[in-house]
Amino acid sequence: MSESSPISVGHLVPAFELDTYDPTAAEFGKFSFDPASRHGRWTVLVFYPADFTFVCPTELADLAEVQEPMKTLGYDLVGVSTDTKYAHFAWLTSEKLLAGVKYPLAADPTGRVSRLFGVYDGGSGLALRGTFVISPDGLLISSEVNFYNVGRNATELLRKAEANAYLRKHPDEACPAKWTPGAKTLVPGKNLVGKVFEALQ
Repeated sequence: MSESSPISVGHLVPAFELDTYDPTAAEFGKFSFDPASRHGRWTVLVFYPADFTFVCPTELADLAEVQEPMKTLGYDLVGVSTDTKYAHFAWLTSEKLLAGVKYPLAADPTGRVSRLFGVYDGGSGLALRGTFVISPDGLLISSEVNFYNVGRNATELLRKAEANAYLRKHPDEACPAKWTPGAKTLVPGKNLVGKVFEALQ
């Protein structure tokens, strides 16, 4: 995959590696993405513009509120910016809003991985607010990109994570809008054509 051709939904994500700061271990480390080593787990990459900014800590704190249920569902969360791992360490240990963050923050100072996912802003050297969900098979199945001034909603990310986890076990079904666990799903086929209303009653 070339830098001029970002990966698209429905395609396999190539292997890559990033330096990290892991607040749970209180250590620097590595995040290595390789579908063969995922052991049946999902990956969620949450790109954000920069450490020591304003909307970003509110987003990462919001994401921290769903980290445990997502972990239980089989998802690994990784925050990513173009800052260094040292900036991540300094920010996580000084910004009180980030006290609940237990997932690693990865460093992409060259913008290589940000370019791979199409969120690198060459004018600023920062990453846009991109959320990418990768299946245990290494397939990019969800992509959301926002501009700098609009924060995301982790509750909606969790809802979609629940739907994707359900559909992995029930591949012949589909989840309608606003689906939550326990709600009716749809089974695409001839009998459903023009009868979605009836199927959801």
